Amino acid sequence: MNLPPHISADDKVVLYDGVCKLCNGWSQFLIKHDKNGIFKLCSVQSSEGADILLWFGFPTSSFDTMLYVEGCRIYTQSDAFLQIVSQLPKPWCYMSLVRIVPRPVRNWFYDRIALNRYWLFGRYDQCLLPNPEQHNRFLDRH
Repeated sequence: MNLPPHISADDKVVLYDGVCKLCNGWSQFLIKHDKNGIFKLCSVQSSEGADILLWFGFPTSSFDTMLYVEGCRIYTQSDAFLQIVSQLPKPWCYMSLVRIVPRPVRNWFYDRIALNRYWLFGRYDQCLLPNPEQHNRFLDRH
């Protein structure tokens, strides 16, 4: 099996926009509620994030969706969100019940937030760095 760079077969990696305040809030939410450390986080602005984006054929200069990677499989938009929350402990896993809403409708709502996230939530001038306690939650640098 041909895997993306920096990812092993059992890795579950959430790629997020490191300058987006909403996306950083999401990564902090995952760190807090993913008690078993299932997910690794990776900013799309990092060299590892850019390598993974290129491997899957995504642009490295604009970021319109959170991406979730399991091995060599990638999820985007609402599918990424639902795939992640379905693996979180209760009560968060119940958010995956939104899957009953048709994908085009889910993605329309997802896109409204994603495309307006800087205006709605703000942005940082640069990517935030993880604190030492959180460092192991991020994709290892190779």
